[in-house]
Amino acid sequence: MCLILFSWKNHPDYDLIIATNRDEFYSRKTAKLDFWQAYPEVLAGRDLQAGGTWMGITKSGRFTAITNYRDPQLKRKNTLSRGFLTRNYLVQDLSPPEYLQLVRNDHDKYFGFNLLVGNQKELWYYNNISDRIIELKPGNYTLSNAFLNTSWPKTDSGRVLFEAKLTGRINEEDFFNILNTRMKPEDTKLPKTGISIEWERAISPIFIETESYGTCSSSLLRIGTNGEVNFTEKTHVISDKRNNPVSFQFKIS
Repeated sequence: MCLILFSWKNHPDYDLIIATNRDEFYSRKTAKLDFWQAYPEVLAGRDLQAGGTWMGITKSGRFTAITNYRDPQLKRKNTLSRGFLTRNYLVQDLSPPEYLQLVRNDHDKYFGFNLLVGNQKELWYYNNISDRIIELKPGNYTLSNAFLNTSWPKTDSGRVLFEAKLTGRINEEDFFNILNTRMKPEDTKLPKTGISIEWERAISPIFIETESYGTCSSSLLRIGTNGEVNFTEKTHVISDKRNNPVSFQFKIS
């Protein structure tokens, strides 16, 4: 994924509200949000090429999400798919800090990533470039393809729009409208991450749309303080728009 906006234990009715856009090459095949046949406790989309996922939750309330860290200068050999980092957390029963310590031991086997792992009581963050495991305090956060809360045009505008919808009654469509924002910032405000200015410009909006790469799906996950889970995914790739959106509700066991 390339954008995560989330509120952690900072709303009277929800422990977690997390809105995300998954950006990928359109040709990469995925399975929609659903419970996994091999692991019936796991609710997540699935990357059909490598077998991992970008965000998911279990019936027991373990949840995780990941973004890539953009650094084209980073050279590593024989790297593993970063989607396994989220998958492995969902199918195991380790505490968030225990799991991140295992990930940290193998951090150089992956290209750069930002990983969130948690449950209804705690939320932790790890980036394998800074190599720090951090427990997150209650608050609102943004995450794209740099470190947590890095100021980029899409994270700055996303935070303003996201926080404006956290007051009063939560309306699901409000958050999907935020994730569909396509305004491009001025070139002077673009980050310099080592790619061309043309590509920086193309992938700068909250919602990305190019000829071969862009926002393939948007998701909204809410965990109520009463344990109620609502998870909705909207796909944007034309070939995947059947039965769109998909939505699941359950109570944490």
